[in-house]
Amino acid sequence: MSKRYDTIVVGAGPAGLTAALYTGRSKLNAVVIERGLPGGELLNTKDIEDYPGFEHVGGMELAELMTKHAQKFGTEFVTDVVTAIRRNPGASDPFERWIVECESGGVYLAPTVIFTAGGTANKLGVPGEVELAGRGVSYCAICDGAFFQDEVIAVVGGGDAAVEEGEFLTRYGKRVYLIHRRAAFRAQKVIQERALRNPKIEVIWNTVVKAIEGDGTGVKRLILQGTRRPDGEYDFEGVGPTRELAVTGIFVFVGFSPNVHLIKEHADHDAVGYLLTDNRMETSLEGLFAAGDVRSQLVRQITTAVGDATTAVMAAEKEITELRERVSGVAGERVT
Repeated sequence: MSKRYDTIVVGAGPAGLTAALYTGRSKLNAVVIERGLPGGELLNTKDIEDYPGFEHVGGMELAELMTKHAQKFGTEFVTDVVTAIRRNPGASDPFERWIVECESGGVYLAPTVIFTAGGTANKLGVPGEVELAGRGVSYCAICDGAFFQDEVIAVVGGGDAAVEEGEFLTRYGKRVYLIHRRAAFRAQKVIQERALRNPKIEVIWNTVVKAIEGDGTGVKRLILQGTRRPDGEYDFEGVGPTRELAVTGIFVFVGFSPNVHLIKEHADHDAVGYLLTDNRMETSLEGLFAAGDVRSQLVRQITTAVGDATTAVMAAEKEITELRERVSGVAGERVT
């Protein structure tokens, strides 16, 4: 059986939770569908120091605060896995023009959808990664760091997440190697400086992981290879001889891919796949709005996700109001 709403929010990270808050305050009949606990990537972030009003707050704490704030205004939350978002071609009612299907069999109808489903962690794609996932290979430091007390750990990546989580992992590991394929990090300077001052961290520059090796008990070593050719150019496939690095854990932070595969219609996107929107956060598909990490933009921060979602809800509310007026006007004409 299907359920009808004014808007359906897909995802409950910072953008989705903000959308939940604003739909509730706007008295819209809305539902938020999230596959797990609300919070998204906040749940994988230990320390947050760049969200206005909080000099320091834990990711889980902020997620809980945002969730409680949204729930205060009555927006419905559903735990389920969204499998498809599509236009409803058979709908004669414009308030059922979008359909969201879920793994449980649940079907949701609405004139607007606010898509905030974020992304999925990118994999290295090297031998041993899949086989040793959960047995030394991880994509979440806060989830798995405690399993590596007094062990040697590697972190792969050069952005904010990699450097920040590398420093976090020094709370557990006796040595943390930061492996980056270039000669400089892309992370914010303040994050870099804090990590580079940590005596437990050692950086391995200009290097890629070629394989992850282990046995039934877990990861034992990494096979590494340099990325700089003799002419100084980079070759990210690796050049020169390989070498081994003994570790018992490897944490991979090499970016995210937007979860746009859930949208079963063609929506305009950039070269990487992030959705293109106008200044109202509406995509090229009428009634489909995008906010947060799924949207093409310069930076992806909690603050930008929150701003995106605020705009998306206000625009969706305006579109719903106009749609009601059009439908009401047509009904009035028919009566007369």
